[in-house]
Amino acid sequence: MALAKLSRNIVNGVRKSPFSRSLSVTHTKCQKAQEADEFYGDEHRELQNSLKKLIATEINPYVDKWEAEGQFPAHEVFKKLGQAGFLGVTKPEEYGGLGLDYRYSVAMAEALGNIQCGGIPMAVAVQTDMATPALARFGSDFLKKEFLTPSIAGDKVSCLGVSEPGAGSDVASIQTTARRQGDDLIINGQKMWITNAWQADWMCLLANTSQGPNHRNKSLICLPMDTPGIHLAKRIDKMGMRCSDTAQLFFEDVRVPAKNIIGEEGMGFTYQMLQFQEERLAAAALVLAPVEMAVQSTIDYTKERKAFGQPILNNQYIHFRLAELMTEVECLRSLIYRATDLYVSGDDVTKLASMCKLKSGRLAREVTDSCLQFWGGMGFTNEVLVSRFYRDLRLVSIGGGADEVMLSIICKYMGTLPLPPKKR
Repeated sequence: MALAKLSRNIVNGVRKSPFSRSLSVTHTKCQKAQEADEFYGDEHRELQNSLKKLIATEINPYVDKWEAEGQFPAHEVFKKLGQAGFLGVTKPEEYGGLGLDYRYSVAMAEALGNIQCGGIPMAVAVQTDMATPALARFGSDFLKKEFLTPSIAGDKVSCLGVSEPGAGSDVASIQTTARRQGDDLIINGQKMWITNAWQADWMCLLANTSQGPNHRNKSLICLPMDTPGIHLAKRIDKMGMRCSDTAQLFFEDVRVPAKNIIGEEGMGFTYQMLQFQEERLAAAALVLAPVEMAVQSTIDYTKERKAFGQPILNNQYIHFRLAELMTEVECLRSLIYRATDLYVSGDDVTKLASMCKLKSGRLAREVTDSCLQFWGGMGFTNEVLVSRFYRDLRLVSIGGGADEVMLSIICKYMGTLPLPPKKR
């Protein structure tokens, strides 16, 4: 159905992005791709190729400069991505999106991994897969026009306000409050580790809007970042993801209209858990290209670098180890594709998405550490890409739910997680 709709819209001239205008694939070709049991069809490949071209001309030439400066120009980059149609791949057409299924979003995330750093892909994923999914699915028409449409166009940069100093992976224990006062909400509290915060125009904020049970007292709120009472307290100096700005911020009697609540009041925790499925699939897909680049660049380097009279790639341990790593990468790819297929079909993929997130974080650490070792002293410098990926991808096992949280979720779905002791 999605492919048929895509083809009709191409013929009718509805699509505005460059990759959409160039798509002219027939249903016969689509059927052949399906018969070949391929995860991506020609349309997905066209999307990826267009994004890779944009990355090669508009992003990668400037990555080293942005890394050195500690921040990339989010509005400038997002506008280019928005104009090309890459910030609303799965979002409703009436708000500027392309209305495609989540397989296209995974295709886009995989292509974003070709950016030669981790910070920019992460920042883009915050906008496309973390701050806007609940808004697109549950938000009012007013909120979608006010926040979703300009985010899809690249005119506004968003951030996600969930984590706090005392509540990272434990989302239910957040302390930030949004109390009703007439037709407004008065927000007090703080948030930590907020990606894009220094450049964001609005935040998808999770806050306690009542005194009820922790899983039913929270709401997601669209919060303009220029609202009085928002204080950006600290620019966090990170080991990796250097060009992605991260902040600690405080809310002091911040007043926002209650109509800015996304969907039903009190459903914020549930909405956020649903957003996590897309966030974790996107995070896993973002890892594929960097780990492949790490392996390939290591192959190229070890072909040229000689020790004891021969290229070090000739050592059996090295070429066997690289073969092992690429086998693991392909296993991760297959897991991501399977989880995505089920998600597109409407299944609950919380367990599989958690497995993807767990495996991607651990594999990123394994690949970059092993490859860096083969670079020797050069691997310990900031002059090679593998050392940047070593630093940047370490975050995958921490952000968006730590490995230990993923294991707990998987155990819960396996029925092996111990129940908490009953209170006496």
